[in-house]
Amino acid sequence: MKTKSKIIISIIICFAVLIFGVGMGSVYVHPTEIINILGNKLFSVPLSENISKTSISIVWNLRLPRALLAFIVGGALAVSGSVMQSVLKNPLASSFTLGVSSGACLGAGLVIVTGFQIAFLGIFTLPFVGLLCGMLTVILAVKFASRMDKNMENNTIILVGMVFSLFINAFLTLLTAMSKDSIEQLTLWQMGSFALKEWSNVFVLLPIVLVGVLVLMRYSRELDIMTFGEDQAFTMGVDVQKAKWIFLGLSAALTGSAISFVGVIGFIDLIAPHVVRKIFGSSHKIVIPMSLFFGGAFMVICDLIARTIVSPSELPVGAITALVGAPFFVYVYFNKRKEK
Repeated sequence: MKTKSKIIISIIICFAVLIFGVGMGSVYVHPTEIINILGNKLFSVPLSENISKTSISIVWNLRLPRALLAFIVGGALAVSGSVMQSVLKNPLASSFTLGVSSGACLGAGLVIVTGFQIAFLGIFTLPFVGLLCGMLTVILAVKFASRMDKNMENNTIILVGMVFSLFINAFLTLLTAMSKDSIEQLTLWQMGSFALKEWSNVFVLLPIVLVGVLVLMRYSRELDIMTFGEDQAFTMGVDVQKAKWIFLGLSAALTGSAISFVGVIGFIDLIAPHVVRKIFGSSHKIVIPMSLFFGGAFMVICDLIARTIVSPSELPVGAITALVGAPFFVYVYFNKRKEK
């Protein structure tokens, strides 16, 4: 099958998953009704007489913003993972390796425990501080790695990132232990959830992710070259150190912005890029946008499972992604060893 056909079919499947995610729940809404409601809200298309006000409210106010946010978050994490794996030439690499999640967790934890709020940000104080701390962790880790190794070797960056991550996690554990009143909220945030998310979250996160993805696509040629090795990339005119800073920074920004809204959700950035490369090859001009779609669709499915499998209760979506991602991690690791 031609690549163009694969792309079209994949995008159709991903949008079908999104519609399915909106329709499923304690009250089932048929796909044709969902499309009719969307047409009415977006383009003033007349509503069918058999669509109740309850269905409209469920779709437009509850499930659609939640499903869209899950799609955006999953896509952002998957794109970040695809770039990290290429830059660091490690199939198990991700932004979490560099301490993004740990830094964001610590920042969010401090906001939750202290009740700190920035006046003009209001409810967005927590995601803002989480993003800021996540980005700061990555900058410090990469800066420290560059001091230890002027060539910024990939193994050095990964090891320093892991050390920073463990160090910050220790502070987070102490914070959790000393804040028993906020322990439930801290625990839930560390496991990730899309519960009670509104359109405002979608409107804030969507442009951040789109800009990040478009900028990374602008550098898709450099990413393709760097996958063949840093020496070869240097001889072909790529400023390797500068490129690493750009790619690591953008990847961390995507991951940090995503998890700062919904909490820590792992393994999406590991699974989606591998599936995409298996289907479409290694060209980043295709890998980056298709990772966005595949990661988004996979996150919608995981969130659907999280909110329906023990209904009316709800599981943390991070637990669902971990149940799928952990075996996949083992598979990738041992498969890589066999290739050697």
